[in-house]
Amino acid sequence: MFIDKAEIFVAAGDGGNGIVSWRREKYVPKGGPAGGDGGKGGSVRIQVDSNATGLEWYRYSRRIAAERGGQGGASCRKGKNGEDVVLKIPPGTAVFDVETNELLFDGVTVGDEYLLCRGGQGGLGNPHFSSATNRAPNIATPGTKGEERRVLLELKIIADIGLVGFPNAGKSTLLSRLTGREIEIAAYPFTTLTPNVGFTKERISLTDIPGIVEGAHKNKGLGLTFLRHIERTKALIYVLDAASIDGRDPLSDFIVLKKELHSYNPELLSRPYVVVLNKCDLEDAKEQVELFCSKEHHAHIIQISAETGEGLTEIREILPTLIQKEKSMNWESLENEQRLTEVKKAVDEHVLPMLARDGGGIEVVDLSGDTVQIAYQGACVGCPMALQGTLSFIQQVLQSKVHPSLTVVPTFRD
Repeated sequence: MFIDKAEIFVAAGDGGNGIVSWRREKYVPKGGPAGGDGGKGGSVRIQVDSNATGLEWYRYSRRIAAERGGQGGASCRKGKNGEDVVLKIPPGTAVFDVETNELLFDGVTVGDEYLLCRGGQGGLGNPHFSSATNRAPNIATPGTKGEERRVLLELKIIADIGLVGFPNAGKSTLLSRLTGREIEIAAYPFTTLTPNVGFTKERISLTDIPGIVEGAHKNKGLGLTFLRHIERTKALIYVLDAASIDGRDPLSDFIVLKKELHSYNPELLSRPYVVVLNKCDLEDAKEQVELFCSKEHHAHIIQISAETGEGLTEIREILPTLIQKEKSMNWESLENEQRLTEVKKAVDEHVLPMLARDGGGIEVVDLSGDTVQIAYQGACVGCPMALQGTLSFIQQVLQSKVHPSLTVVPTFRD
């Protein structure tokens, strides 16, 4: 069963107590205080893990506690530190504090970690209280209590493109044909009860959102349960039933879908999209297609039959364009400093690891308009052929990962 929402109680371990003890050793009169400190309590951390696919584990583990620190020992022996607990969550999971409704952590990047509850500090043994006027302190402190809180985990699937439409419009069939993934498909509404994710050959991720009906933003049908999964998509594909099999027409379906998305989150309508008129191989589709195209002539419309494969080539060709269009829209809205940050991030993640293998490296010096200035380092400074090859590689990476209009020019430093 797919679980995308879970409320759990987490508690860090308490710190161990310090103790009162004395050094008792032959030939060492008045050995003095020798009580050990308590160990530190274990903390609770949350980590984004690519191997996690849902929140099913947290459905049955509602209370999670880290190990408490051990008590101090004689001869100034420190207590054992409690072990940390690391909670694995899938990419796209947001963590909220239940009491304040504050967003604590938005886990998007694999490997990111967040300290959810800090473990308590260990108590002090009696040697810490020894002084010139009190050589034999008979006092120790207890460990401090570990933090605890109730949190809500909410998964929003991360995908490049979301398929939205009414039940039985053919979204699952289309996703299956584009990605090759086997999905349960049947000729009745609400076959899909959980979001499906698949990847094309170009590694573009698509997600099939279970059918949206009128009033979904008010929790009608599957309602808000899955609407949130399209919030992280970069572009949308509206899948409409052109044959009106269920008694609706594609034009009214399109209007209702846009209305529901606007009611849930108006920003969704600003994303790049295409309209796919499905089931065009059926006899009743021709009239509805003509009516739709006459009313929505400004939209990018693709006529297909997911069942027969007609029109799928055109969809495959337009998918990269949708992603690139979204990148362009985001790029235009950024200030120059923010653009420079995006460029440096892409270089750190995709360029430097490759150059480091050969003992080379680069530094992003400046960004002026769409021109990136870089400085070569190490082995990259060697031969002109190597420099030109590196330059082409960097420009290709930045154009694919950041923005297609970027050009790279070298600068040299002593």
